[in-house]
Amino acid sequence: MLKGKSIGLRARHEDDIPVLRAELYDDVVNGSRAEAGPWRPITPGSNDPRLVVTDENQKEQVVPFSVVELDSGALVGSATLWGIDNHNRCAHIGLGLLPSCRGKGYGTDVVETLCYYGFTVRGMQRLQIETLADNTAMLRAAERNGFVREGVLRSSAWVLGEFVDEVLLGLLAEEWKPGSKG
Repeated sequence: MLKGKSIGLRARHEDDIPVLRAELYDDVVNGSRAEAGPWRPITPGSNDPRLVVTDENQKEQVVPFSVVELDSGALVGSATLWGIDNHNRCAHIGLGLLPSCRGKGYGTDVVETLCYYGFTVRGMQRLQIETLADNTAMLRAAERNGFVREGVLRSSAWVLGEFVDEVLLGLLAEEWKPGSKG
């Protein structure tokens, strides 16, 4: 397990899947805002590619984590290092916190811990975040960890009947100021 200040990133357990599906993806608004495509219902018990770790999605250079609170071990969300490009040494960061766990500082800790994983464990040169322009929580979590706004992708995301802007943020290995991870 990778440990942050208050959260841990661990392997996805089978009993995490129904909770993450119900809390993050079955809700049309949450699911539409979290995914790059249209929301669609997933049959319970099926191998939901967003949540189930398989050999196939590992080939796509995706490393999914479940986020747990260190003190209690309770599941608080999902985090991913995705789009890993080992040649150019870059990757993308994504996360989703359960609605009841938002506003507690977990997002900033998750981003910091993913940076540790990306830069120290994986040897990446660049990490990148794309988020909807109105996702102030993610923007704050990224900027608190040193990410720089590099641009706005105007009207690039179709979300619930309208085009919205996305913000592109980047962080280079030499800009990252690591905390104490272990």
